[in-house]
Amino acid sequence: MSTAHWQARRLPIPPAWQARSRPAARRWAVISAGLAPTVLTGAYLMAGILQPASYSPVRSTISVMAGQAGTDRWVMTGGIVLTGGCYLVTAAGLTGVRASARALLAVAGLAGIGIAASPEPARGSTPRHLAWTMLGAVTIAVWPAFAARRAAPRPLILSVCGSAAVTAVFVALLGWLLAETHDGSVLGLAERLTTSIQTCWPFIIAVALRRTRRPRPGLATGGNGGVTDGATAPARARCRRQDR
Repeated sequence: MSTAHWQARRLPIPPAWQARSRPAARRWAVISAGLAPTVLTGAYLMAGILQPASYSPVRSTISVMAGQAGTDRWVMTGGIVLTGGCYLVTAAGLTGVRASARALLAVAGLAGIGIAASPEPARGSTPRHLAWTMLGAVTIAVWPAFAARRAAPRPLILSVCGSAAVTAVFVALLGWLLAETHDGSVLGLAERLTTSIQTCWPFIIAVALRRTRRPRPGLATGGNGGVTDGATAPARARCRRQDR
């Protein structure tokens, strides 16, 4: 192997190449993830003000406000649809998590839109509304486990242990919510607390990923600062021509 060829294999990394790293979450994904809890919380607070005095936010769910018996139901319906849309946008921009985690977040977004599209009747509920509700609740509860990262760099909250702890909390909140559906006295409070916490988590993940930079494909570095793989292909080709 010639000296020129060996030097090409161990080219120093120019500063411009070192700066070429991309965030693991798009900027617009962070914005949409932050909008999700803001929109949902704002919607159920505003819709609650518009309801009659007989409505109790502690006992009644937010689906009642978006149901056919709700007053100005478009407020809560719009909030649920926008929250689901934010989930879809966030799932598209979280490039630093596995495809399965992004798919689950998209499913949660679609479930939210499905909930809004199948409002509760004046009395009781419908199988379609319950199916969308259960799909969204279970999906977002287990989502942190799929968002865990095993490869470095990774924030602590995205480690296997951190994600498992968050998932356990979400499952416990879901269990409390399900228990309240059986003639519980604080069903509305349980739903609001659970959804507020769970909708905040994609935003926390997006911010953590945004602060985590990762190199672009083809710009991997060697152990002592050399550039390998696709970054040195042009230089290797030039050296081969010089050797000839």
